[in-house]
Amino acid sequence: MINLQAKSPKLLVIGDLMIDHYLWGECERVSPEAPVQVVNIDNETTLLGGAGNVINNLKALGANVDVIGIVGGYEISDKLKGLLDDIKVDTKYLFIEKGRITSKKSRIIASQQQVVRYDRESTDEINNKSQNHILDTFKKIITNYELVLLSDYGKGTLTNKLTQSLINVANKYGKKVLIDPKGHDYSKYKGAYLLTPNIKEASEATKINIIDDKSLNQAIIQLKSK
Repeated sequence: MINLQAKSPKLLVIGDLMIDHYLWGECERVSPEAPVQVVNIDNETTLLGGAGNVINNLKALGANVDVIGIVGGYEISDKLKGLLDDIKVDTKYLFIEKGRITSKKSRIIASQQQVVRYDRESTDEINNKSQNHILDTFKKIITNYELVLLSDYGKGTLTNKLTQSLINVANKYGKKVLIDPKGHDYSKYKGAYLLTPNIKEASEATKINIIDDKSLNQAIIQLKSK
């Protein structure tokens, strides 16, 4: 297992923050109103999701982590900040965008089987004011960090313009940018040090059916050349 505690690197994460919400229970009957299960909820858990999960994992490995992001002005955002506070991550660089809803994924689990998931979120691109907040803050604090991670879940934080601006600033200061990408167009990530798509994501981005080492190498070469 990787252990970062010996060095405790200082890392900065920027991306789509969200909450993973679980409702746990048992099902013993079907509703008389519709052909659906009736789940008797007996437990509820709330965890950091999206870029928040990345932060949580890095903290668990021993890294010092800060975050820049955009949240809405609702109860979900307060819960998100509370979860970050619990793992001792400062929330002073989280900016509120009026009218925006922080992503929350709720899953109902009956007898260890997921029955349904329902989401509440905003997925439109963050506005120019929010993008400027992130970029201006980034410019002021970039020299404090050894590495920058952009965690893109396609929820609107990492717009093409903002992503390119962040990468250009980081490169100017000699800071490597690692990206967990999303979507089909990776041109927004040009200039980054490392991308970490899985097979499905790499196939979608390159239009190459990755089935063996040869097709994998083709996909890697195509992505790198772009």
